[in-house]
Amino acid sequence: MKHILIREIKLNMKTFLIWSISVGVVGLICVLLYESMEGDMKEMADAFSNMGAFSDAFGMSTLSIATLKGFFATEVGTVHGLGSGMFAAIMAADIISKEEDKHTGEFLFSLPVSRGKVLTAKALCVVINLILFTVICGLLYWCGVLYLGEEFPLNEFLTFMFFQFVMNLEIAAICFGISAFSGKSKMGMGLGITLMFYVYDLMGRVVPDLKDYLYIGPYSYANASEIFTGAEVSIPALLVAAVVTVCCVALAYFIFGKRDLAS
Repeated sequence: MKHILIREIKLNMKTFLIWSISVGVVGLICVLLYESMEGDMKEMADAFSNMGAFSDAFGMSTLSIATLKGFFATEVGTVHGLGSGMFAAIMAADIISKEEDKHTGEFLFSLPVSRGKVLTAKALCVVINLILFTVICGLLYWCGVLYLGEEFPLNEFLTFMFFQFVMNLEIAAICFGISAFSGKSKMGMGLGITLMFYVYDLMGRVVPDLKDYLYIGPYSYANASEIFTGAEVSIPALLVAAVVTVCCVALAYFIFGKRDLAS
C-alpha cells in the first residue's frame, strides 16, 4: 500500500503544484493589492455595504472592505473558496476511475494487494494533497499580510483555513464516492458539484426561504465573512459534513469492492 501511495503522490504532483501555486499566488496578489487600493476602498466601502442582496451574498454588509480583514474575507475568501473546492473535486473525482479509463488497472489490480488497500492509498493521497495545498496557500497569504504590516487577526485566519480544509474534505469525499461508480472520468461532474454548492451558498444568503437550509452545503460553515466577524460555526452544518463525508467514503469502499472492473 505504501508503494501505491507514493505512486499516486508522484502522479498527482504536477496537478498539485499547478493548483496550489496558482490559487496561492492569486490570493497573495489580492492581499498585496490592498495597499494600493486602500484609499479608494474607504470611499467605496459604504457604497458596497448598501447594495442589498449583493452585499449580503459576499459579506460586505457585515465587514468593511476598507479594512484588511474585510478585504481579505471578500476577495481572498472567494478566490480560495472556489479554487480549493475545484482542486479537491479534480483530485478526488478522477483518482479511482482513471485506472480503468487509462487501462492502468490491468497492472494495478493484478498486484497482491486488496482493493480496500488500493482505495485507502488513493484516499490518503487526496488527504495529503489537500493538507499541503492548505498549508502552501495559507503561508502565501500570511506572507502578504506580514509584508503589509497591517493588523490582522491570526486566530480568525487559522480558523478560516481550517474550515476551508474541512470543506475540501467533504467535497473530495463526495467526488471520491462518485468516482467509484464508473471507469469513466468524472472530473466535469466534480467541478459542476463544486460550483453548484458555491452558487447554492450565495443564493442561500440572499433568498430568505433558503437561509434556514444553508447548513446542507459545505460552503456554509467555511464562509469567510462569518468567520472573520466572529460568528459561531453552525453545529448542524458540521454534523451534516461529517455524515456526508463518512457515508460517501464508505459508499466508495462498498461499490468499488463489489463492482466488476473493466479491463
